[in-house]
Amino acid sequence: MQYYCAPLEGITSWHYRNLHHRYFPGVDRYYTPFLSPSQHHVFSKREQKEIHRARNQGVPVVPQLMTRQAEDFIWAANALFDLGYQEVNLNLGCPSGTVVAKGKGAGFLARREELYRFLEEVFQRVSGPVSIKTRLGLKDPEEFWPVLACYNQFPIAELTVHFRVQKDFYRNPVRREGLARVLAESRHPVCYNGDLVTDADFKALKGAHPAVERVMAGRGLMADPSLICRQKGGGPLKRETLRAFLDELYECYCVCFDSRRNAMLRMKELWFYQGCLFQDSEKLLKILRKATDWRVYEDTVERIFGELELLPEPRAGW
Repeated sequence: MQYYCAPLEGITSWHYRNLHHRYFPGVDRYYTPFLSPSQHHVFSKREQKEIHRARNQGVPVVPQLMTRQAEDFIWAANALFDLGYQEVNLNLGCPSGTVVAKGKGAGFLARREELYRFLEEVFQRVSGPVSIKTRLGLKDPEEFWPVLACYNQFPIAELTVHFRVQKDFYRNPVRREGLARVLAESRHPVCYNGDLVTDADFKALKGAHPAVERVMAGRGLMADPSLICRQKGGGPLKRETLRAFLDELYECYCVCFDSRRNAMLRMKELWFYQGCLFQDSEKLLKILRKATDWRVYEDTVERIFGELELLPEPRAGW
């Protein structure tokens, strides 16, 4: 089984990936938050930092791109191959309303003729493997079958399917009932993505669909950074390991942003997920969320680790 870390904007930066790979080994691929190539064919300063090879040394990273302009994708993909990356990923799954309104991410799925022309040009001119991360459609999972037929006409390296439609965002239950058909009809290796949060979720998926050989975790892995490590035989999450990981990540952000306050704001995004690992954490998490002073943030983190019970897995219903 191959285990992947999904990209989450504002969280899974190169700082996070490097430290997570060291503290919780086992992830076979980390996907970067999407890069947005433009007609100027220059990576932004932020993107340059994200893809700099020295910052990703020893970590299995796949850059993700999001655009509906074939020329821009081809430029960016070939530039990334020139940097030494072995694969690039096309984002056809982002459900954000602003993204979809521009026909990007999951919005591209509703433009099948345009998507076909895009893929046709891309696969004629890229110099390396291209994988795709997709949703099932915009409103109805039945929209996926003509999209899959389109995908099947191209040499896609791997197809990661998030088993929700765009309108589901991340709230509604995954629509796993079509997984067996996707596995049977796809001409490409399929990676399953969607609501893998606990050990039981992985066990249930494997039991129901033993043909699944690749899985991707996102929010579940953000909530419990040891999740994939455990699937590969690692032990339970330890308080001291989690504390060391979060402390070092915070200090990395402090140096990167040259501001403890900005580092605090970035860490709050991760704590949105991490808080569900602690029993009766609502009161302290509320203080943490409202903190505007980094001293209050640091004191609250100290209290969380000093006063609350660490759960063996995230609380139900988080």
